[in-house]
Amino acid sequence: MKTTFFRPDTVERRWVVIDATDQSVGRLAVVIANILRGKDKPEYTPNAVVGDNVIVINAAKLAIDPKKGAQTMYYHHSFYPGGLKATDWNKMLATRPEFLLKRVVRGMLPKNTLGKELLGNLRVYQGPEHPHQAQKPVEFKVS
Repeated sequence: MKTTFFRPDTVERRWVVIDATDQSVGRLAVVIANILRGKDKPEYTPNAVVGDNVIVINAAKLAIDPKKGAQTMYYHHSFYPGGLKATDWNKMLATRPEFLLKRVVRGMLPKNTLGKELLGNLRVYQGPEHPHQAQKPVEFKVS
């Protein structure tokens, strides 16, 4: 039996809408990463972009355990001495929920140019509205 590898231009890519209301951050990120990679399709090819475009709405309504949200930190350094900044997940969810979700999904994608290209197919919005109605997105139920 011969293994078939698919090229990105031969695969039909769709747009998927996911509602993040009351969803756990990690479990939602696994679903999003699998859709971005294309692992839910029979045409999955590990070295090509064959996944779908993902639109996440209501990112401000993600469910984070308060204790875990206070313990899990996001670190950023300005490259100056003493420039280490630390922010916990509870504050990130209150101020920039789309950045929090994108960062968690980025950690589940390959650490190369393919991962960067896949992350470009993810759009996250705080509220229920998004400007991608022209692409006719399909609703995806996360269980």
